[in-house]
Amino acid sequence: MSQGGFNMTAFALRASRLHNGVSRIHGGVASRMEAYVWPQIPWMENPVGYVTNGVHVATFLAHEWSSLFDVRFGSEWRNKLTEADYWARIDTIPDHSYWSVHQSLKGAMLEAVQKRVTRQHRRNGAGEGVIRRLTRQLEPDAKTPLVIGFARRFATYKRAGLLFEDPKRLARLLNDPDRPVLLLFAGKAHPHDHPGQNLIRLIHEFSRSPEFEGKVILIEGYDLALARRLVTGVDVWLNTPEYPLEASGTSGQKAAINGVVNLSVLDGWWGEGYAGDNGWGICPHKGPIDNDQRTREESAEVLDILEQQVVPLYFNAAEHGYSRSWIAMSKAAMRRAMPVFNAERMVLEYARDYYRKAAGHARQLAADEAAGGRALARWKRQVSSAWSGVRLERGQDIPEAVKVGESLHLTVLVHGNGLRPDDLIVECLFESSDDLGEVLLRDQAPFVADGVDGEGRLVFRLDHEPRTSGFQTLRIRAYPYHALLAHRFELGCMVWL
Repeated sequence: MSQGGFNMTAFALRASRLHNGVSRIHGGVASRMEAYVWPQIPWMENPVGYVTNGVHVATFLAHEWSSLFDVRFGSEWRNKLTEADYWARIDTIPDHSYWSVHQSLKGAMLEAVQKRVTRQHRRNGAGEGVIRRLTRQLEPDAKTPLVIGFARRFATYKRAGLLFEDPKRLARLLNDPDRPVLLLFAGKAHPHDHPGQNLIRLIHEFSRSPEFEGKVILIEGYDLALARRLVTGVDVWLNTPEYPLEASGTSGQKAAINGVVNLSVLDGWWGEGYAGDNGWGICPHKGPIDNDQRTREESAEVLDILEQQVVPLYFNAAEHGYSRSWIAMSKAAMRRAMPVFNAERMVLEYARDYYRKAAGHARQLAADEAAGGRALARWKRQVSSAWSGVRLERGQDIPEAVKVGESLHLTVLVHGNGLRPDDLIVECLFESSDDLGEVLLRDQAPFVADGVDGEGRLVFRLDHEPRTSGFQTLRIRAYPYHALLAHRFELGCMVWL
């Protein structure tokens, strides 16, 4: 948007009354980014909430898993998608049955990838010997590798090349003959996204270098069919966005409901979904470091996790032919994702917290030939005209200390500039700081209107017994209030004492 030009986001926010991000982190980021719409409101209190995205289980859960659930649980599981306790029964599936389903899906995925990659190399003029060398890890008689998948838009913030910051270390990890690891990359860049296209070129060049041939495979023609294969068949789903630019990241949810383990930066949905036993989280490096340094540090952390945790856990097969510890993590991934990150839960939250409220609010404003809407519009015009002249004064000194069991008595005088007492909320915030210096809200209490003094100032009084002890900071503020507002800070107006 050019300076002073039309801003579609600002228009949408000002023309609506309920707003949300698509994950908890994204909701916070959006609150900060769009704080200018409510200029006097602390960003963490403005009307931007969040509803975390979810995926449609019937569409993205592999048929093999659905069939297993039908046999083990009956058909009722389809009506239990939002009941977390119900999905604890995933742990009752015998490990060998669970592993068999995953291996079947993995085999089908590797076969489909081999066909695609063979076609693309033939189309590009490669000889049969070269094709066999580039697809040797996909052969049915090859030792089954640990397969890591990365498939999504090749936008630069998603950092598809993060693993290649230290190519020698990555090559050493991938080329262990006893513990083979295969990296599958797929995705597309927007036709005008030249940096994203350069990322694809980078991955292609690495895939054709001698140390990565057959170990790093870039699959062309990314489409829904390939996406379904990957999210159901790989062992690890890799996601390495630059924090906090990942809004949600539903591909990782699709993988998790199929028992695929996520290895991801703690951004988007994974900031809520990661629980320690269901995958690995990459802590984003914040603070005063430049992007290049952050990229190097997070790349090293990903390689550390792969080398020290992921690969050893997967290949800890013992006499069973599979790793029981890996299966436990895979089950946890499925068990935790299924009831939380599904579309049914998402739609229910939208209906409860947004659609129903919006419909009810609309009915209120439209009733009696829009009498409520007209009254609210008049009130908003009055507040907007008067607000620049509203200010607060202390009616008395604040005591230095209040003992447990005693009440705090405060008086605030408001220059209302024509506003009435019932046009305002005056409240006291009780705050303290934690060990990191973060301000924590301990309590808040409203003042009560108590007439007008001799100078025409509105009098508000507070008689409050503090509910928490210790050193606290008191802050007093006022903001306009009307019963028909969709959100108490809708006007973006607030003054502090």
